[in-house]
Amino acid sequence: MHKAQKQMQEILPTIDLLIEVLDARIPYSSENPAIAELRGDKPCIKLLSKSDLADPAITAIWQRQFETQRHVKTLAITTEQPHIARLIPDLCRKLCPQTGTGFKTLQTLIVGIPNVGKSTLINTLTGKVIAKVGNEPAVTKSQQRIHLGDGIMLCDTPGILWPKIENSHSSYRLAATGAIRDTAMEYEDVAFYLVDYLAQAYPERLMERYQLSEIPPTEIERLEAIGIQRACRARGGRVDLFKASEALIQDVRSGKLGRISFETPDMITVEERAVEESKLQKAAKKEARRLAKIPQRQQKRDGS
Repeated sequence: MHKAQKQMQEILPTIDLLIEVLDARIPYSSENPAIAELRGDKPCIKLLSKSDLADPAITAIWQRQFETQRHVKTLAITTEQPHIARLIPDLCRKLCPQTGTGFKTLQTLIVGIPNVGKSTLINTLTGKVIAKVGNEPAVTKSQQRIHLGDGIMLCDTPGILWPKIENSHSSYRLAATGAIRDTAMEYEDVAFYLVDYLAQAYPERLMERYQLSEIPPTEIERLEAIGIQRACRARGGRVDLFKASEALIQDVRSGKLGRISFETPDMITVEERAVEESKLQKAAKKEARRLAKIPQRQQKRDGS
């Protein structure tokens, strides 16, 4: 990840436009803050991939939110509608009209976190298998340059995650959608987070998929109910929570619960405020510990 980010920093001065691929289900959590910092004021197309798995009403809200930013346009894309992705070259030319004219090649850089759909998009744009595709993070290992034709050059980069995810909700969302390896977090923890969110935001989907007459009151009871319906049994007839968790996560990733989004701009506003408050509290505690040590140091000096 560090190497990939360094390579991106080196190539950015030659780039006219960024194409950032986000997961439509988690547009905020899949948006690498380092990319926004590196991008500066360069034009950017934010592509909300896997939009066929996301709640369309919430995707539209995110698009309006992003397009309030300077030099930013958006497209909601899916592998089911490749014709929409093929609008990208024309959108690039509109954002950078002085390039891609035959006199100056339009240099574009495609960026995004692992497993967000960059390789699939590249293959759609070129009409052939250029980039390796895999249903796991970190398939692309190095940069490659691809001629899209008509004066557009595309530079592909490996997916980059940032070293510290400050919003704990984002960690769970990234794990739930498969952006980070399944070994990075406990399946049961991710499933508890998911089943709690679904019970609040999409209770009818949860009840329909797992044939529940009502939503159980606690996370563990909900997961057990899913385990019973999916025959996730261990020895002695008890529910195997790991298998039940695995079943729920796979159902979410494959869209078997319908089109679901895991965050809205309003939710993020509340979460960011909580993150900032937590930072301030940690800083205050650190300063208090520092001040508490000053008399001890003074006593040692006086004693000596």
